[in-house]
Amino acid sequence: MSQVVNAMTVDVEDYFQASVFDRVVSRASWYERESRVVANTHRLLAFFDRRQVRATFFVLGWVAHRFPSLVREIAGLGHEVASHGFHHQRIYTLTPYHFREDVRRAKAVIEDAAGCEVRGYRAPSFSIVRSSLWALDELIEEGHAYDASIFPIHHDRYGIPDAPRYAHVIERPAGTIVEVPASTVRLGRANLPTAGGGYFRLLPYAATRHAIARVNAVDREPVIFYIHPWEIDADQPRLPVSRVARWRHYSNLADTLSRLDRLVSDFAFDTVARTLETTAPSAPAVARWAHAK
Repeated sequence: MSQVVNAMTVDVEDYFQASVFDRVVSRASWYERESRVVANTHRLLAFFDRRQVRATFFVLGWVAHRFPSLVREIAGLGHEVASHGFHHQRIYTLTPYHFREDVRRAKAVIEDAAGCEVRGYRAPSFSIVRSSLWALDELIEEGHAYDASIFPIHHDRYGIPDAPRYAHVIERPAGTIVEVPASTVRLGRANLPTAGGGYFRLLPYAATRHAIARVNAVDREPVIFYIHPWEIDADQPRLPVSRVARWRHYSNLADTLSRLDRLVSDFAFDTVARTLETTAPSAPAVARWAHAK
């Protein structure tokens, strides 16, 4: 039986742009703050080059606008470049008009910097939820082929618990789009997250390894794993947030890269685009769960 190839993804944003800091960091102050995204992304690029891993980088449009050479470097090294929107605003806080403008601006800036077409999109904080499924129509109309924004779990800030767990085609009024959901493992009647990010840092590595191995071996499906450049940066400035927020954002940053090294030793990874080429997302007739909502 051939090895399942999983998707490695990176959400390229600076530490102060994480949604957990929305109430303490204004977007107007972004240009005034110490930026660490270039150095941290370079560390990830060097790591992936050393381990011969290709990844999909969902680049924030603001980062591409400020540091276009970083985006050119990502593309030049053979990684897939996709969009993370422009201003890192959760979709359910926006109107369709403002979301469309954000998506359109991000796609144009990222494509100009990368010199290639942007086909994929991931919403900040996985913020395509039931109340913001209209965003899929905007993505279709703006030329995106796939979305990676839906997390099929219960969470206080995101999630559609009963959404399909694996890549599928969604039929919408504006057309169709491939949905590539963040990965989960099924336990009883619940989906448990095993997709990366804070779950990767906060849970024991053995839990992540077991979950990915189960998805690959039992379901014969690839896992969509994600990481942020700031998650390998233990020296980033500390910002004033709640105890829970501090725990979520700052825990185990010093261990992330070594854990990532174990991960790519234990499993095979490639880009989202390559993963979709080797799997067959279910047809629109099977995936009308999000139709006209």
